[in-house]
Amino acid sequence: MSELRFTEDHEWLRTEADGTVTVGITAFAQNALGDVVFVQLPELQSYDKGAEAATVESVKAASGVYMPLDGEVVETNPALDSSPELVNEDPLGEGWFFRFKPTDASAVGQLLDQDAYDRLIAQA
Repeated sequence: MSELRFTEDHEWLRTEADGTVTVGITAFAQNALGDVVFVQLPELQSYDKGAEAATVESVKAASGVYMPLDGEVVETNPALDSSPELVNEDPLGEGWFFRFKPTDASAVGQLLDQDAYDRLIAQA
């Protein structure tokens, strides 16, 4: 498993062996949302960095999940259709949202590392 990277919008990214990048929301984000009751997954298409790709709804609020980099979504997590609570139970594992092929794979390394993300949430 490769090192996780993070966005300021509280998404995590993990580059897979096949070059795709798996995306989910962080434990910090799911904790802030509360109990997740619905996830709208993205369409299998290209998105620009910053575009809203998915939506997560909880008992507290609805929030967008943003495309961390330019790329094409190639897979979504079908388990979230029937079990959105996986986002709460295992946000960095089975609660992933989608996988995409980044336009520029090297851009993943420019996102926040664990230390930088920890500093970000410490200020929240």
